[in-house]
Amino acid sequence: MYQTPQSAPCRLEFGFAPFRLSGVVYGALLNHQPALAALGDAAHQLPYKAPAVAPVLYVKPRNTLAGDGDAIVVPADAPELELGTSLGIVVGRTACGVAERDALAHVAGYTIVGDVSVPHGVFYRPSVRFKARDGFCPMGPRVVPRNEIADPDALAVRVEVDGALVQTTTTGERCRPVAQLLAEVSAFMTLSPGDVLLLGASAGAPRVRAGQRTRIAIEGLGELHNHFIAEGGAP
Repeated sequence: MYQTPQSAPCRLEFGFAPFRLSGVVYGALLNHQPALAALGDAAHQLPYKAPAVAPVLYVKPRNTLAGDGDAIVVPADAPELELGTSLGIVVGRTACGVAERDALAHVAGYTIVGDVSVPHGVFYRPSVRFKARDGFCPMGPRVVPRNEIADPDALAVRVEVDGALVQTTTTGERCRPVAQLLAEVSAFMTLSPGDVLLLGASAGAPRVRAGQRTRIAIEGLGELHNHFIAEGGAP
């Protein structure tokens, strides 16, 4: 999956045969209806002022990419991390101004993504230092072709920490389902083949600490396993 010179600190190539990922990952915030509802009146107050009328995006840079089985470092300044689970939408054809009815034709397939972040309470203008630490975007174990997934908006999701079930959710209840999200994002920016667009994590993402192991399962996509280590600790 990776091609990395021994001296390089970050992964340079990332993909799942026969898919080649560009290394560009975009995430959608507050795309889960219960998560948005949990903000309550705060969504109408500063700094938000009003609920967003367009997708709220952030970027997971190349340094955040990690794979199935990889160790994820818990920084010294964060005693625990938040593990959001998202459906990764892998772009197969250039998407620019696509209509919602045609959006899925631009999808190559789907994968599991662990959206790791330092816990924080404000979602306005997402902070890079909370979302983009090294290894904060594990994905895999493979990309499942689009035609093998009948309905990407109705997949069961399970998250386990140290073998205990800590979250049961689905890819449903989205403010913008897969096709709508692709259409609305492509209305203001071009998505290229190999890019990954995250559907967005569900409310109630579990917290994890150094020394723990996680398992994320999305129906039809397999399982993504990772373990968390303290900064400076052994892998």
